[in-house]
Amino acid sequence: MTVAEIMSPHLITVGLDDSLEQIQELFHRHHFHHLMVATGGRLRGVISDRDVLRRVSPFVATAGAQRRDEATLKMHAHQIMTRRPITVPPETDTLVAAAIIIEKGISCLPVVDEHEQLVGVLTWKDLLRSMVQAGQPAGPTPPS
Repeated sequence: MTVAEIMSPHLITVGLDDSLEQIQELFHRHHFHHLMVATGGRLRGVISDRDVLRRVSPFVATAGAQRRDEATLKMHAHQIMTRRPITVPPETDTLVAAAIIIEKGISCLPVVDEHEQLVGVLTWKDLLRSMVQAGQPAGPTPPS
């Protein structure tokens, strides 16, 4: 099985100068864990929901918030993204992709084509889902 068969091809991307506030809103609205930072379809970096949690002041939107706390929301994507993320082409075998995720201790692999254009993202959940689906018996389960 290849990465192309199980990756998520529908991506929401952000630009290098999008604010942390905009990024936080996208994570909240769409309930995913990774955002690709791209310009002209080319991958520039990856931002995880954990990257956002590490950068946003815990005092934002509280009575004790100060100007510097609110200023964290004005940071830009290029200031918090992981630069030069590990990527794979769509034809990569899923076992190879899984080994990369485990070896590198990462939770997603952006998928890029031969022109370095972003075409999807593969997460550890995609890999687990494909394993579970592959292990499912065909047809209805007989009563026990």
